[in-house]
Amino acid sequence: MEVRSGANPQDFKNYTTERIREDFLIQDLFVSGEIKLVYSQIDRIITGAACPVAPLTLEAGAELRAAYFLERREMGIINIGPKGTVSVDGQPYELDSRDGLYIGKGAKEIVFTSADPQAPAKFYFNSAPAHQTYPTRKILLSETAAQHLGSLNESNERTIHKYIHPDGVKSCQLVMGMTILEPGNMWNTMPCHTHDRRMEVYLYFNIPDDAVVFHLMGEPGETRHVVMRNEQAVISPSWSIHSGVGTKNYTFIWGMVGENQVFSDMDAVPMSQLK
Repeated sequence: MEVRSGANPQDFKNYTTERIREDFLIQDLFVSGEIKLVYSQIDRIITGAACPVAPLTLEAGAELRAAYFLERREMGIINIGPKGTVSVDGQPYELDSRDGLYIGKGAKEIVFTSADPQAPAKFYFNSAPAHQTYPTRKILLSETAAQHLGSLNESNERTIHKYIHPDGVKSCQLVMGMTILEPGNMWNTMPCHTHDRRMEVYLYFNIPDDAVVFHLMGEPGETRHVVMRNEQAVISPSWSIHSGVGTKNYTFIWGMVGENQVFSDMDAVPMSQLK
């Protein structure tokens, strides 16, 4: 498990491009036959992925000092690849592409498998500390709370699918979902915002090989960017904006942890304040 330190906004102003990428960009998430884990000391979120050729079992690792991965944690999973199965203490949950799964605190054995090892599933997940156990639930894309926003005129027509949230599949602190941009639309989360009470991780995918996403971060008056490619994630501290524009349309998964779960608890940033 890779461990990333927290970040001070005053220090961030002086980071080079390479330092920003080292601290916040997560590359090479989906490696066939492996589980990748990145532990951020920003709100203790773990971002990970499993791409099973043979069954893969999720282990706690020395970094957690726990008997098993979810001893004191919860997690949300969304499959962005071919069909696969997540077994939770022997109970199998088959996930098609874009199906999700919430697993509550206390589940001891998590095993990832693919329906076809020649076309492995791509299980993406976020995990956060938890103080209460909520039921494990499978989440179909068709069952998510969907909100259509934006317009082609503003280049941000998109549908937000909420998988794990207070009015749906409940969790201790994790909120998770997916945003799908319509063809011809490139912008996400603009006008932008911050939320001091929560941090966020974005996973960008469905980006063509000849395209990139410019992910914007930093304080509103001190913005920086990270060039993102397909199936890469980026960590966003609570003091940072988290917005992006692609050279083509794309999809992204967002996961938030922190003080509350209120989706609309955002501090809007007027366009005039951006620098």
